[in-house]
Amino acid sequence: MKINNILFVFIFVFTLIFGCFCGFVNAADKDIAEQYSPIFYFEGSETCYPVDVSYHIDNSYLYMVGNDQPIDESPSIETISEYLGEGYYLDNQKGTIDDDGIINDYKSQESTIGYTVYSRVYSYSGTTVIQYWMFYAFNKGTMNQHEGDWEMVQVILSNGTPTQVMYSQHHSGQKANWNQVEKNGDHIKVYVSRGSHANYLRSFSGVLGVANDIVGANGKKITDNEYNLVLLDSQPWLDFSGRWGWFGSTQEEADESSILGRAGPNGPKFREDGLMWDNPDQWGSNLIQADDTIFTLEMILYNFVLIFIVVSIVTLSILIFRIYRRYKKTGLGPRIISMLYIDGLDFKSIGNILCIVAIIIAIFSLITPWYIISNNVSISGYETEGMENMMTIDGINGVQITIPGASGPIPMGAIKIPFSLLIGISLVFLVIATIGIAHSKKLSVKYLSRGAKLFVPVLIIIIIIMILGMFPFESLAGNSGNDINIGEIISKISSSPTGGQQSIPLSDVQGQIELKWGFGLGAILLLISAMLLVISGGLEFVANIELFPVKKPLEIKNNKVEKLTKKPNSEKKEKTSDIKSDDLKDNTDD
Repeated sequence: MKINNILFVFIFVFTLIFGCFCGFVNAADKDIAEQYSPIFYFEGSETCYPVDVSYHIDNSYLYMVGNDQPIDESPSIETISEYLGEGYYLDNQKGTIDDDGIINDYKSQESTIGYTVYSRVYSYSGTTVIQYWMFYAFNKGTMNQHEGDWEMVQVILSNGTPTQVMYSQHHSGQKANWNQVEKNGDHIKVYVSRGSHANYLRSFSGVLGVANDIVGANGKKITDNEYNLVLLDSQPWLDFSGRWGWFGSTQEEADESSILGRAGPNGPKFREDGLMWDNPDQWGSNLIQADDTIFTLEMILYNFVLIFIVVSIVTLSILIFRIYRRYKKTGLGPRIISMLYIDGLDFKSIGNILCIVAIIIAIFSLITPWYIISNNVSISGYETEGMENMMTIDGINGVQITIPGASGPIPMGAIKIPFSLLIGISLVFLVIATIGIAHSKKLSVKYLSRGAKLFVPVLIIIIIIMILGMFPFESLAGNSGNDINIGEIISKISSSPTGGQQSIPLSDVQGQIELKWGFGLGAILLLISAMLLVISGGLEFVANIELFPVKKPLEIKNNKVEKLTKKPNSEKKEKTSDIKSDDLKDNTDD
């Protein structure tokens, strides 16, 4: 009896001490997590914000891939960790991945359920990693669309001093030194992209990524005082290894949804095969290092339209001023626009005809593809019907990236570079710049310079395709479910940027990928236009004639213009002398 009492007391004391110790550790972890807790900036059209996972669990049925009937219609925070395995998934019943049902339901409850961020403190060998995990009800990004979304940012402390941060972005991310991070005190600033919830270091970032994320600080701002910071380690749902969103009722559907980015994500312990949780330092070390030069380039691209408008206005003003000077000096001629001097089949006329034809061809080049990469995928359970475009570059849409799906190509990202705007305005400026040019040699300079500039887009495309092979596409591709080596595909294309065709066998799955790439009709038309402008410039130079009789310049003496209506000074003096003589005569008579 005494032994039992002693044992009971021992257990009670041990439990009390252990509980106090855990409470002390949890309090310390909470304090340090609060010290560096992020401030979130969202883009103006964002619809979902960090939320407690209970919202998703309470509205979901638990399914298993291969069974279209739910395993549990009322899963709970306490029970879902019992389900281990990749095949399980929580499917939110408020909507599907193809509609806005979940988003609308979340928005109707946003004001009552508030905002939640989960934190985790991980320490080893003088290094402390503070992770902040955010769950979103729905992912509706430009690159993919799926139920549920887990994202993370982490702060690295070395011997108690912050040294680095790492921000998750899709299947990869970005790392930065502490002095590169925008902060309010110790609170790091996180700029969240619209829909995809990828995390960025600057409000103007995202434009250079394949996903073409839309980032901005023009929407909701959620500070550390406005969300509930919850320690993650103690959450009962943490061991749930399934998907936080629809996955697929069949294995074929699940494989395809993984490839197309339509599958719900894994939870924090299982993201990127567990690397983000088990070895966060190693995960962070593999990320792309932030660079101040890239920040500057991103800022320019983000404000490209505004910069382009300002530059265009300045350029137009300079052109108008030059035209005014021509008008004052030589006149503008009877046809105003000098490329309209077409009088037969002499060099001057042929050159102007070729210039007009070149402008028309250049306009048509803007509405047809400049570069096309197409593929035909043939693997077990995943096939396309013939060649389908994987990437296109044109003047209207810039760079468009798609991958084949069961119901057709699925958009995966875009880089909206307005080539058509750049080239279209440059052609307009070419026409304006020729107003009032009186000599064919001066006209040839305009044609030659514009023709040389039209070669530039084609050269840029070749350079871009060549340097694509330098990027680590394997790390960006993530775990797609099928071992398709994206890096190998890009390497084949970049090694022969002007065009080619090749079949790539897949070693780990039965099948192959047929690739075909090269310049489209738009690039060919652009090259033809550029060559015609160069030829037209050469013809105008050879012609070497005056296009119209110039206005006779006014005679200038001593920096003053002598007007024909002005009477000579001698005449004026003579008249003055006559007046004085008459006055003198009158006075004498008096």
